[in-house]
Amino acid sequence: MMLRRTLLAALAATALSTHAQQVWVEAESFANPGGWMLDTQFIDIMGSPYLLAHGMGTPVKNAETDVTVAEPGSYKVWVRTKNWVGPWDAPGAPGKFQVSVNGKTLDKVLGTEGKDWLWQEAGSVELKGTAKIALVDNTGFDGRVDAIVLSKDASFTPPADFAATNALRKKLLGLPAEAPETEEYDLVVVGGGYSGMGAALSGARQGLKVAFIQNRPVLGGNGSSEVQVWAMGGTRRGLYPHLGEIVEEFADRASNSPAATPEEFNDKLKEEVVKAEKTIDLFLNTHVYAVEMEKGADKKIRSVTGLDTKTGKETRFRGKFFSDCTGHGSVGFLAGATILQEEKGRMGMSNMWVLKKSANAKAWPETPWALDLKLEDFPAPKVMEPAGIKNKANMTGYDLGYTPVENSEDYLHGEWFWESGFDQDPIDGLERIRDWNFRAVYGAVTALKKLAPEKYKDYDMQWLAYVGGTRESRRIVGDLILPGEDMVKGIVHPDACVPTTWDQDLHYPKEQYAVKFPENPFISRAQFGKHTDRKNGYPVPYRCLYSKDIGNLFMAGRNISVDRYALGSTRVMRTCGMFGEVVGKAAWISVRHHTTPRGVYEQYLDILKDLMSQPGAMRRDSLEGPLYLPANAKKLPEIVNETLDPKKLEGLVIDDEDAELTGKWTKGEGLKPFVGDHYSYGQDKGASAKFSFAVKESGDYEVRVYWQPHENRGKSVPVTVLSADGEKTVPVDQTKPANGKQGAHTIGTFKFNAGEEAAVIIRTEGAKGNVHLDAVQVVKK
Repeated sequence: MMLRRTLLAALAATALSTHAQQVWVEAESFANPGGWMLDTQFIDIMGSPYLLAHGMGTPVKNAETDVTVAEPGSYKVWVRTKNWVGPWDAPGAPGKFQVSVNGKTLDKVLGTEGKDWLWQEAGSVELKGTAKIALVDNTGFDGRVDAIVLSKDASFTPPADFAATNALRKKLLGLPAEAPETEEYDLVVVGGGYSGMGAALSGARQGLKVAFIQNRPVLGGNGSSEVQVWAMGGTRRGLYPHLGEIVEEFADRASNSPAATPEEFNDKLKEEVVKAEKTIDLFLNTHVYAVEMEKGADKKIRSVTGLDTKTGKETRFRGKFFSDCTGHGSVGFLAGATILQEEKGRMGMSNMWVLKKSANAKAWPETPWALDLKLEDFPAPKVMEPAGIKNKANMTGYDLGYTPVENSEDYLHGEWFWESGFDQDPIDGLERIRDWNFRAVYGAVTALKKLAPEKYKDYDMQWLAYVGGTRESRRIVGDLILPGEDMVKGIVHPDACVPTTWDQDLHYPKEQYAVKFPENPFISRAQFGKHTDRKNGYPVPYRCLYSKDIGNLFMAGRNISVDRYALGSTRVMRTCGMFGEVVGKAAWISVRHHTTPRGVYEQYLDILKDLMSQPGAMRRDSLEGPLYLPANAKKLPEIVNETLDPKKLEGLVIDDEDAELTGKWTKGEGLKPFVGDHYSYGQDKGASAKFSFAVKESGDYEVRVYWQPHENRGKSVPVTVLSADGEKTVPVDQTKPANGKQGAHTIGTFKFNAGEEAAVIIRTEGAKGNVHLDAVQVVKK
């Protein structure tokens, strides 16, 4: 741990050793990466970013760069790499590659040895002046390269030890002992997910000078095109209904998660919204790995050191205040803050995937190193829904930022539940967790291709997340650790702020699929615990958003100060973004009134409450300037109600609560909007629901049935209308949207006589799926 705190994980562009005997070449600094991907997830584990040949079974294009040597002669070529299935003694090696020098490919096949990162000798070459080095991928199955060392000294062997390797890296690259320091920012935000974006944007709109640091090339974190988890959690409600307006300016409007195309997660919009703020300095591809504390008795951060993962430049970012939005609580950990981390029951990491039907599908390679799976060992990938079925509430009224694919039925996807890493180390074990997910997904695709070729032979791998979506790791302790039980009991604290609307949703291995690999299952289930008002949300206290130990450290996201049950609710992205919005406002109070995050609670809580009551687009042009609403402020669509009040709907409305039910029915609230307090669903044999009514005036009436579509709903649900004309049954397809607004589907026009009993009866017989009961509406023509 001390090593990680003090380690200079040094990188630089391709450079010469000052000793001329060895030349250190950073893979991530290759001038042309070709098809190799830059992987920065594991710098804290192995000291560096690296290049990854993530071709999903198809070899990627060569990565190339030029290297100049000071002395001509014979050089040994050493490559730091890894056989990534080695930790499990799996047969074979998936990530095979070779090195090419001046167009000649060296014979040695690399990525085949050991169980961890090591140096492999690739061969010897004659070099003079400048040479072109290339990485030649052989498989497309995630070969990886950290660095190359060219040694004129034939007796030289690079050290295997982690610390010694990084010491050599620093020495050969001639890095300075101390990185240059920036001006002092008002707020330094580390982590570019939804929480970091909320904090940076909110702070900038309060007139703060903000450094916004993200270690990936795109913003959005789990909600980016790299991970593709769509943003959940209700915004614009509760005590402060303007919270969430900033989030909705950049949130994704994806039709599926994962989607047919990564473009649905709209990385471009996120970056545009950030860059529109003149007081934000955005630093992408910058990994924070060290913290410098202020001198003196008070525990305060002076600066964080960021490493440019492409150029190797190091920078110390000075700040008055800092916000840890890393998800892993990395800044708080480095600063010595008190940390919470569960020992048991911890959630894991997801790597989702997509298959696409193709007229010329590629032959799928042999994968002896992948998990040996049968079809019953994992859930079959699901067909994607057309745009507007799933995630409807987050899409309605917005510019999606993309054109939905016309043939969504040609795409299959493995969703959030492709998750492993339960009870494993979520920091030091992160690369191994991701690689186990790779073995599971590739093993599943092999099983589909071999054991069900008639169904899957025409599908290619379209996408597989190589950046993992982590749910749980470190949490930083604040002045209050929010218990999940407070949500259940509805205890509202005096500093209540952000509404959390998600269930207390914790993930565990799904027993059905854990039989073959009980020690390391890879399919999860969601266990939903108790919760409160989903419509208005439970207001999370502000005291959960700053460290109790570090005097100038805020936090936002899944690393805030909550117990693990509360984490199950607060960890979703829109909610995390609102935490960031509050942090940005509290940081302005701290700067403007020369106080601390704790001082905001103790002395300036009324000011914070006033700021949380203001529209998200409000801004000030300087620290002491007045707040105003710009003329060009982005206008958001009206809030889509998640529930419909039956008293406010026209005509007669009979809710499922008032229907005469026979058989087994389950109440639900997940598909929105719905009429009343809930809807019901079921497929119990012989079950039915009778919605009885009598009209006051004879005449013709339009009969409507309410539902929200879902893939598991009935495709031929029989709806019978008993009217003055007799009995008529109409089948409806509840996998598709209703033909009217807000889930109202018109069955037809029927004659009813005043005072006579009439009814709509919905049955499960022949429905071909779950029958959805919500409400029946009768409107006079």
